[in-house]
Amino acid sequence: MADDNGQLTMADGVADGATDVAADSLDLRPDDPEKEDALLKIKDLMIKFHTDDGVVHAVNGLDLSLKAGETLGLVGETGAGKTTTALSILGLIDCPPGRIHSGEIIYKGKNLLEVKEDDYYDIRGKEISMIFQDPMTALNPIMTVIDQISEVIENHQKVSKKEADARAVEMLRIVRIPADRAKEYPHQFSGGMRQRVVIAIALACNPSLLIADEPTTALDVTIQAQVLEMMNDLRREFNTSMIMITHDFGIVAEICDHVAIMYAGEIVENGTLKDIFKEAAHPYTIGLFNAIPNLETDTEFLYQIEGLMPDPMDLPPGCPFSPRCEYAEELCRTQNPEKRTLPGEGHIVKCHIYAGTLETKKISGGMQVYE
Repeated sequence: MADDNGQLTMADGVADGATDVAADSLDLRPDDPEKEDALLKIKDLMIKFHTDDGVVHAVNGLDLSLKAGETLGLVGETGAGKTTTALSILGLIDCPPGRIHSGEIIYKGKNLLEVKEDDYYDIRGKEISMIFQDPMTALNPIMTVIDQISEVIENHQKVSKKEADARAVEMLRIVRIPADRAKEYPHQFSGGMRQRVVIAIALACNPSLLIADEPTTALDVTIQAQVLEMMNDLRREFNTSMIMITHDFGIVAEICDHVAIMYAGEIVENGTLKDIFKEAAHPYTIGLFNAIPNLETDTEFLYQIEGLMPDPMDLPPGCPFSPRCEYAEELCRTQNPEKRTLPGEGHIVKCHIYAGTLETKKISGGMQVYE
């Protein structure tokens, strides 16, 4: 899904251009005077899973913010904590073994961590919806698709069964599924059409926030493009804010306004689409971009970031990326870096390089970009 518009030099992130950021102020645009109008604001979120084998440190002091009508791309390797973060917004962390140890999830001025379970029923599906990764497991195999869509509408909009069915058929039309297939079952649909049904369920009550957890992973490339185009159109039509969880920078470039790079339960870099794609600063972000094949260059071997994501039950001291980072020094292995603000619209990075405390003062290299 990458364009072949060539390479872009990475950010020359000079340390003396960086400034400190308070630990609890990681907004997508922290200098925006309207930042208090954020639809969603997550502060210092920490989630652990207490198991017989030990404690899993899934999310570690995460901060995020999202404004109404905007789309945030949450990018990172498997095991970074992206889905756990999304489930925490919906109040779906299983306890036990999961437990939210600290933080706030402020949605429309209300801390969702203080909301009672009974009240959450009025939020899920109506205010906040989620598109899950695998539509076959997200849909009920013994219910027709019209019944699954109308169930959400009946529960949240308090309308009659007839009105709910009519609205369900309309939602199927919106996601480009013929009305005459409304009474069919999930197994009678292709993978792409099942994902469209899941999208119809998620948007049935016109939520303010839509969380999409790798919604195109199980689809082939052609169907992926169709689903993404449809999601983009519907997002604009319904004025819905969205968090797009993905591994694919091509998807991010297609539909996102802001990007947050997640590693080992932390946001290591955060900024606008332009900031991240044209001025990437964190060694991990740079490594992810370098791993994208360049269509204009012949190479025998693709670039890879050495090593694996750390075990969340045994995170390294200091910066969690230090065991894999080619720029790491002793300070990186003992002290987790503070957030730093770089030039741009709220471009924030967690790396000692930008504090001026390492021998390396800037990072340079080749990186693909999507124009």
